[in-house]
Amino acid sequence: MSELYMLVGTYTSQDSEGIYVYKFNSDTGEYSLVSTTKVDNPSYLTFSPNGKIVYAVSENDDVDVDGVFSYQLDKKNGKLSLLDSVLTEGAAPCYVVSSFDGKWLVTANYNGGSLSMVKTNDFGMFENAVHVIQFQGEGPNKSRQQQSHLHCIYPSPDSLYLFANDLGADKIYRMDYSDNLDNSSVVEFSVKPGSGPRHSSFHPSGEWVYTITELSGEVIAYNYTDGVLEEFQTILADKFHAGGSADIQISPNGKYLYASNRLQGDGIAIFSIDQDNGVLSAIGYQQTGQHPRNLAITPNGKFILAACRDENQIEIYQIDDNTGFLNLHESISVNQPVCVKFTSLD
Repeated sequence: MSELYMLVGTYTSQDSEGIYVYKFNSDTGEYSLVSTTKVDNPSYLTFSPNGKIVYAVSENDDVDVDGVFSYQLDKKNGKLSLLDSVLTEGAAPCYVVSSFDGKWLVTANYNGGSLSMVKTNDFGMFENAVHVIQFQGEGPNKSRQQQSHLHCIYPSPDSLYLFANDLGADKIYRMDYSDNLDNSSVVEFSVKPGSGPRHSSFHPSGEWVYTITELSGEVIAYNYTDGVLEEFQTILADKFHAGGSADIQISPNGKYLYASNRLQGDGIAIFSIDQDNGVLSAIGYQQTGQHPRNLAITPNGKFILAACRDENQIEIYQIDDNTGFLNLHESISVNQPVCVKFTSLD
C-alpha cells in the first residue's frame, strides 16, 4: 500500500508538541498532518510486531523521570491513546526496540550505560518490573568515552539474538533471545578504539551487517553467521572528521547504503553494496539541512527522509534506483525532529 502512517519523534525543549502523526504517500511523497501527542523528548519510537502499539522513550537525562511510554495507534484516525508507562531506571534512553514476538521491550540508556528490559503483553501494557543490565567501560576519547554509552539495540535476522552498540566502550554486545531474554552470557565484539559504534543495519539478505561509528565517521562491514560478527571492511563516511556520524540505513532492495553525518558538511554519504560479497563502494554525498540525526526509507524504497534536528525540518529525498543518488523532493517543517517511523494504515 502506498498510503502509510508516518510517526515523528522530536525534542521538546523548544516548541515541539512531542509525537507527530502524518499520512504519507510513498508513491508521490505527499503528506498531511493527522495528530499530535504531548510527551517530553520522545527521541526514538518503535512499533509492536503487529504495528498497532507505539513505544516511545522519553529522554530527559534524569533517571527519576526518564521512561518509556506505550500508545494505542488508532488506524482509522491516526490518533495515539496512552496505555502505560514505566521508568527505564537508566538515564537518557535514546533507543527502543520490541522483541521478535512482542514479549519484551528493550531501551538503550545512553548516559545510564545500560539496557532496560520490561515484559509487555499484546495490549501494550508493561507486565513486570524493569530489569537493568549495567555495562562498564571507557574508550580513549576522554571527552566522549568516559563511560559506557549504549546507543542502539537491534535484532538478528534469524530471530536468535539481540545486539547492542556501546559508543563509550567501543563494544558490540550480543545477547541470546528465547522466551525469556537471556543476559547471563553476554558476548562482546570489540571495535577499533576511539571509533564509537553508534547504529547498525542488517542487509536484507541477512548475510552482512553494517555499523556507523560516530567518532571516527566510518562504516564497518561484518559478515554475519550464527551470531558471529566478522569484520571484512572499514570505509570512511565522514570526510570532514567531525565526530558526528549518526544513522545508517539500507535500501529495501539491498543495493545502496546511506549514512548521515553531522557537525560539519552535514549530509548523507552514499554507498553501493556489492551483492556478491557485501563490499561497499563510495558513490556520492548528498548535502542536507543541519544535524541529520535520523534517516528512514519508505518500504517501497522510493524515498529516504532525513530528520534534520537543527534545521527544524524533515527533508524528503527521492531515491534514483539506477544510481542510488538522491533528489530533494520536499521538506516538512517540524521543530527538532529526531526520529521517523512508518507503519501501515491497517
